[in-house]
Amino acid sequence: MKIKLFHLLVTILVIGLLAGCNSNSASGDKKEKVVTVKVGITGSDGQYWDIIKKKALEKNIKVEYVEFSDYVLPNTALVNGEVDVNAFQHLAFLSQFIAENNVNIVPIGSTVVAPLGLYSEKYKDVSEIPNGSKIAVPNDPANLGRGLKVLQQAGLIELREDVGLYPTVKDIVKNPKNIEIVEVVAQQTPRVLPDVAASIINGGIAGQAGYTLADAIFHDDPNSKDTLPYVNVFATLEKNKDNEAYKTIAEIYQTEEVAKAVEEDTKGASIVTKVPVPELQKELDRLVENIKQGKE
Repeated sequence: MKIKLFHLLVTILVIGLLAGCNSNSASGDKKEKVVTVKVGITGSDGQYWDIIKKKALEKNIKVEYVEFSDYVLPNTALVNGEVDVNAFQHLAFLSQFIAENNVNIVPIGSTVVAPLGLYSEKYKDVSEIPNGSKIAVPNDPANLGRGLKVLQQAGLIELREDVGLYPTVKDIVKNPKNIEIVEVVAQQTPRVLPDVAASIINGGIAGQAGYTLADAIFHDDPNSKDTLPYVNVFATLEKNKDNEAYKTIAEIYQTEEVAKAVEEDTKGASIVTKVPVPELQKELDRLVENIKQGKE
């Protein structure tokens, strides 16, 4: 009798264990599938990228960063399907790429505004820059144009009227100090400082190089109404603009924790800003149309 009772208990225990296994299996099947999103960026050193990755995983989104060494490849990779989203450019830059390549890339969220500064290791004031000096500027059309406008605001050069967003050195009509403009890849602008009198450096790149906005001897106004073209964005192909995972990543960027990390990482050189997507798209459409009509 005892043996039969023992066998019965063992049978009940085994059935219970199997039921538990099946229950766990069924529960596991109900778990949401983790979606992988590849995000193209031009610098992954910031702690805010780690925060975004962590917060996204909590929402079953696995973010994989694909880092690029220049400002052209992230958009090319997006068009080619090598990344799903990119986050490295402002609207002015994006509009130029769209107009030149006839592609449908759209913004799905804003990230930061980065004041554009003029930095120097040799001089503490613009007035100290001597005649015949070399000044470095980013060589991509959008940042070159903005950089030349900063030099104009600083009183170093004068551009012809109605140059739009994308003036080039050919649009300089007055150069009283005979400044030589040296065009370099944006990421190189801090590195050439020992070789030039001053250099125009993007806010994000300046922060990565250890500079704060306060270190600039001159910079443009981040709160100006003319700043919208220089709002940085998350961008994706138009056909994917309603992808919930992509939009979630853009929304995570707007959280207070990320905003504080961006400020810390860039030493205040970049300011997280929230601009409604319809407003971003409207400005992008305007810029693209102006470029096609030769107004920019």
